[in-house]
Amino acid sequence: MDKSELACVYAALILVDDDIAITGEKISTILKAANVDVEPYWPGLFAKALDGIDVKSLITNIGSGAGSGGAPSGAAPASAAAPAAAEAKKEEKKEESEAESDDDMGFGLFD
Repeated sequence: MDKSELACVYAALILVDDDIAITGEKISTILKAANVDVEPYWPGLFAKALDGIDVKSLITNIGSGAGSGGAPSGAAPASAAAPAAAEAKKEEKKEESEAESDDDMGFGLFD
């Protein structure tokens, strides 16, 4: 994640924390106040991606589905968090495959 993306994420979290609607203009205002320069399309892009998403519940429920192996029943439609979740699953699979390959080579933890 580059600096511009991270700055927009933090700005959006500030807005959510203050119960203010997330808009491109409000994200831009926070970034200007923080002296952070981003490409002009980033704030609008983040605002559009988070439109209709309850970010507070997304943050508070981030660990509730861990280890479930799949989407819970009645899962919400794909959101802005979907790419992050997919990346987390890739990392988890990578770690599992590394652990399995270590076991195959005789380097298992409990050998």
